[in-house]
Amino acid sequence: MKLKGIELEGTYEVVYFATRFEVYNEKGNRIYFENSNGSWGKWEYDEKDNEIYYEGSNGYWIRWECNEKGNVIYCEDSKGYWEKSEYDKEGNRSYFEDSYGKIIDERVKELTIEEIEKLLGYKIKIKGETK
Repeated sequence: MKLKGIELEGTYEVVYFATRFEVYNEKGNRIYFENSNGSWGKWEYDEKDNEIYYEGSNGYWIRWECNEKGNVIYCEDSKGYWEKSEYDKEGNRSYFEDSYGKIIDERVKELTIEEIEKLLGYKIKIKGETK
């Protein structure tokens, strides 16, 4: 069965309200709603139940990409906005960049002496004890 462009196979929960109805997939995720004024929205999820796409009757859409831990690593929308993120091993965001030019970079960087000298613009000498 197809409902508003969504292929439905199996059993779905449909919830009716006075002015709208909603459809949920077998995992309890809302996949569609429609209001009595004709506006609607639909969602898609990946195999790990992460929301990866939303589209509304007003033409707006947004899509997400998630890493293996469910963190959003990229998203973009129909208005041209995008953002990307990186996460450390503990799941904390270590890098963020968006289409407005905002950048937050908290990544730990490993540099060689030559790379440090290039950044500083002069030669350095590392002091240390010798045994």
